[in-house]
Amino acid sequence: MNNLRNSVQLIGFIGKDPEMKELTTGAKVTKVSIATTESYKNDKGEYIDQTTWHNLVGWSYTAERMVKQMKKGLEVFVQGKLVQRSYDDANGIKRYVTEVRILNFLMMDKAARKNSSTAPLDVAPKKEGVMPF
Repeated sequence: MNNLRNSVQLIGFIGKDPEMKELTTGAKVTKVSIATTESYKNDKGEYIDQTTWHNLVGWSYTAERMVKQMKKGLEVFVQGKLVQRSYDDANGIKRYVTEVRILNFLMMDKAARKNSSTAPLDVAPKKEGVMPF
């Protein structure tokens, strides 16, 4: 039950093709952002769309899958956890970043799933502590 305490699920559209880097340690990391849009009615009765961008990060096996399957404009379901980190920018100012570490994802676009080299519900290795959907 503890792995449910920091759990995030999002459905959104990919903003740009994912970028993978290999660190000096040999670890692979992929970053991408997705947009989620929420509609609501304001006081005047007008519908307003509010879009939020979410930074996503995947490691090792998940990072490789992200590069193979995710493409700009496609819809994706992600399951992960919130991760916060900080760094000092070039001017020495401390910056804070909140990201979603992807533990698993599913491409919502039928064509993307069909052309994928792995099954749509392919689960990352157990060592990452992923619960299947």
